[in-house]
Amino acid sequence: MNFQLINGHFNAKEALEIITQMVHVKIKFQESKIQHASNEEDVKMREGRIKQLQKDLYEIRKEIELKPKVIEIHSEISIGK
Repeated sequence: MNFQLINGHFNAKEALEIITQMVHVKIKFQESKIQHASNEEDVKMREGRIKQLQKDLYEIRKEIELKPKVIEIHSEISIGK
């Protein structure tokens, strides 16, 4: 099953806002899992994922600053077995 989450053209400010909010949701999810983690290995893995998300957001911010006024974003969720 596929779910089209985002499919459109946005100005740079809107695009950055959408992407930032999505990344923040993923970070909050990882943080909530850390609070309930039972082992150190799981915590370290999730902390690493948070750092990667923060790095990716920084990189996309730089990229958006270099882009034209309109940015095309496509995001699809694919759920498989």
